[in-house]
Amino acid sequence: MNRKTSALIVVTGIAITSITLWARTAKKLTVATAPPVVIATSPVAGATDVDPNLKEIRVTFSKRMMDKSWSWTQTSAAAFPEITGDIEYDKDGRTCVLPVSFKPGQTYATWLNSPKFGKFKDRSGRSAVPYMLVFRTKG
Repeated sequence: MNRKTSALIVVTGIAITSITLWARTAKKLTVATAPPVVIATSPVAGATDVDPNLKEIRVTFSKRMMDKSWSWTQTSAAAFPEITGDIEYDKDGRTCVLPVSFKPGQTYATWLNSPKFGKFKDRSGRSAVPYMLVFRTKG
């Protein structure tokens, strides 16, 4: 098993574990009872040409989220951008905005929720399924 395969298994295992734990407590799967999931990010996950002058990371969830509750989790200090302002949700209540400063030619990675931290929650208190956002800036 190579390093990429190991990482995929770990990431997949976290998502499966989150859904399995949720399924044990839910009586019936509905859109209303399902945990929130990431539906869009900016920068886009996997991008290798992100403008280093971009000033924020945006993540949109499938549901309205609990205000003032988030878990932007570092994979390492070197792979996490400098935070330059206050984190907040857009008026839609679904898009969390992290003001940042990027360096050119660097790979960034952050967990949106993680095995240890789960504060991205919908307004009913359900934690979002963990999601790893990884991208690289130009330069």
